[in-house]
Amino acid sequence: MRTTFHLVLILLAGVGIGLLVRSYKEQQSVERPGLDDVVFSNDGPRIEGDPAALSEIENPDPSHPPDDEEWLSRFELTERNGELVKSEQLLGQPYVVSFFFSTCPSICVQQNQKLRELQDAFEGEGVKFVAISVDPETDTPEVLTEYAARFGADSEQWLFMTGDLTYIRRIGGEIFRQPVNKQFHTERFVLVDPEGKIEGFYNWPEKPQFRKLQEKIREMIKGEQS
Repeated sequence: MRTTFHLVLILLAGVGIGLLVRSYKEQQSVERPGLDDVVFSNDGPRIEGDPAALSEIENPDPSHPPDDEEWLSRFELTERNGELVKSEQLLGQPYVVSFFFSTCPSICVQQNQKLRELQDAFEGEGVKFVAISVDPETDTPEVLTEYAARFGADSEQWLFMTGDLTYIRRIGGEIFRQPVNKQFHTERFVLVDPEGKIEGFYNWPEKPQFRKLQEKIREMIKGEQS
C-alpha cells in the first residue's frame, strides 16, 4: 500500500514538472514586439520593446522608402482653418508629415511637443509641418484649431489636417508608407523633399534620429537657397 502511494506521488510530480516545462516553452514562443515596434490605440496602453534594452540601444539611422510601385501620388485634406490644402501646394520646400489624434492622452502630446521643437528651430524658414488626424470624426476644423493652439502652432508653417478616414488610411499607407487607422499611428516623422519625394522615416523618440532629421531639414533648406 505504501509503495503504491509513493508511485502515485512520483507520477503526480512528473506530471506537474511536465506542465511547468510546457508552460515555459509556450511563453517563450509568444511573439513580442521588437525594439522598433510601436502599438498605440485608444483601446489599450502603448506597447513597446523592453525599456531596459531601449535605454541601452538607440538606432541612429532612419529607414528609407522602398522603391516599389506607387498608388496614390497626391492628396488633399481640410486644414483647421476650413480650407482645402492640396499636396501640390507643399512642393518647393521640405515638409514633415505626422499622424495623431486630439484625444490621444500621451504619445500624441509628446509627439507634438517634438514638432513644436522643430517649429522653434526652423521658425520662419522654408519647411512646413503637416499633422494629419487619424480620428477625423472627432477632429473637426474647430477641434483642431483649439488643439493646435495648445502647442503654439504657427498656422503658416504647421498645418493640422482632417478629412475622410478611409481616404486618410490610403494617404498613410499608399503615399507615406505608414500603417494608420482610427486612433492608431506610428511614432515616425516622414520627411518629404521639395520635389515631393519621401527622403526617410525618423523615429522621433530616438534622439540620434531626431537630430538627423533636423540636420537633413537644414541641408534641404540650404539646398533650396543656393
